[in-house]
Amino acid sequence: MPMAAIDIEQMIKEHLPGADVKIEDLRGDGDHYLAHVRSAFFKGKTRVQQHQMVYEALKGRMGGELHALALQTSVPAEE
Repeated sequence: MPMAAIDIEQMIKEHLPGADVKIEDLRGDGDHYLAHVRSAFFKGKTRVQQHQMVYEALKGRMGGELHALALQTSVPAEE
């Protein structure tokens, strides 16, 4: 059974408190998502490390309940 977008968002926000997370269902099938994640925790991390942090939040569900997740990660602009 596919994961709901709200579940993905919640898991990421629990793992990265304060993150700005937006999830898009790319095909309308609940199986292919795009996640936009902006978090201060990403500061000083490479893009690969940032993506690994998001995958950690999903606790092994990638490839099972969650078939495909494209990621766009960023650090909030400093004020």
